[in-house]
Amino acid sequence: MIADSLAAIRKRIDSVERRWTHDIEITAVTKTFSPSVVVDAVEAGCRAIGENYAQDLLTKREVIEAFELDRRPRVDFIGQLQSNKVRHLAGLVDRWCTVDRPSIAIEIAKRDPGGSVLIQVNSTSEQQKGGCELDDVPSLMAHCQQHGLAVLGLLTVGPTGQEPAAAAPGFRAVRALVDQLGLEVASMGMTADLEVAVECGTTNIRIGSALFGARPTPRPPRTQ
Repeated sequence: MIADSLAAIRKRIDSVERRWTHDIEITAVTKTFSPSVVVDAVEAGCRAIGENYAQDLLTKREVIEAFELDRRPRVDFIGQLQSNKVRHLAGLVDRWCTVDRPSIAIEIAKRDPGGSVLIQVNSTSEQQKGGCELDDVPSLMAHCQQHGLAVLGLLTVGPTGQEPAAAAPGFRAVRALVDQLGLEVASMGMTADLEVAVECGTTNIRIGSALFGARPTPRPPRTQ
């Protein structure tokens, strides 16, 4: 089922007319699912998994670390992160995708020297969302680099409760900033708005329920 769902997502990506020719990576978001879905996702062809909650990710450590190195998926942490959780995740997370303030950058640099990060941008100016403002990205990027982190790109989320097309202005602004700063990754788009993200130049989309079906449990408390 996951392989079929993955093929359907790739078909949606390929159906979009775009001026970019780069490949678009799919991160399989495994939050709230059991550890076994990581194995299922890798067997279906997924090369990266994403987790929003520290506690969820830690329950999957044994399964992830059991893979041979050439088959082990990249682990992206894509949720808002408290500094006191970084030490528990260091060594398991390959890419910290929601760096939004200097303090979290300092903690990641301490626990994962030279670690790879994405800066999260709040491109919709919604107060309930994580991420720094677009104008603050260059200074936060410089701060990360001064502490030895490898800034690979930017991540953003479309507006809540609106039609997919409403994400386009923010996505375009983030993609333009990725190009301006000479970065590689523009992580934009999820199941509902992936076509918009592809049209706007995303390099990475984050897909959960469209791959695995309805989530089996409610979201746990935000304890990251």
